[in-house]
Amino acid sequence: MQRSELAHVLRASSAIANETTFVLVGSQAILLLLDAPPDELLRSTEIDLYPSLHPEKSDLIDGAIGAFSTFHDTFGYHADGVGPESASLPADWMDRAVLSYVGDITAICPDLHDLAASKCAAGRPKDADYVRVLLKHRLVKLDTLIERIAGLDAARHDLPTITQWTQRRAQEAFP
Repeated sequence: MQRSELAHVLRASSAIANETTFVLVGSQAILLLLDAPPDELLRSTEIDLYPSLHPEKSDLIDGAIGAFSTFHDTFGYHADGVGPESASLPADWMDRAVLSYVGDITAICPDLHDLAASKCAAGRPKDADYVRVLLKHRLVKLDTLIERIAGLDAARHDLPTITQWTQRRAQEAFP
């Protein structure tokens, strides 16, 4: 995905939901966090988002411009209307959130370490690739990432296992 495509998804989401503030929680939030993200981090064709004040409107977005929609078929990218529960973020992530503006639309993004912690908690193969690239390019620091993992909800997550998983990704990034 490119920044212009993200802007297009935000404009379309705004028109569909009649909202102007969105939380972006997926990998492509990096487009608003870094001026020049590594190409390896831009492979996804979806942006995970929800309206910040009315997350229940995510279903409207998903139905209109989500995966396999006419929008997706036409442009080759899409929105994934999600909810606040879809990303595992540290409890205090909003204290570090980054605000970006696309015209009249405000995009709220977790900072890069919080976004990476969420990817570590998900632990899928694509998340491992994403975290390895972040570490390899020194876009996140392992110590800070582990601190953010410690801030995840321990009732929902096995924090020692997530920490070990993350340390393995760091070893793979720097063989």
